[in-house]
Amino acid sequence: MFDKLFQAQQKAEEIKARLTNISVSGEAEGGKVRVVATANKEIKEIIISDEMFQDGDKEQIEELLIVALNKALVQAENVSQTEMQAATQDMLGGLGNLFNKG
Repeated sequence: MFDKLFQAQQKAEEIKARLTNISVSGEAEGGKVRVVATANKEIKEIIISDEMFQDGDKEQIEELLIVALNKALVQAENVSQTEMQAATQDMLGGLGNLFNKG
């Protein structure tokens, strides 16, 4: 039983490492504001087109940045949930076999 718990912990660490290497992004205003993050929800890059600065509307840039950030974080959450569900199914399958050995 403890082996299964250790394997589950190891699997969780593997998933976290894999999520660090998966990039997601969010865009606003047709890509004029773009955010790149990892599936672990770590922001890696923010790209704002020069055109946005020429318009000089600070509030608009801030609002679009929030939109892009939230889109990237939603994508990160979706990827993370998908990975965790797959791992959970694997673990539950293993636990089911453990309990059915009776």
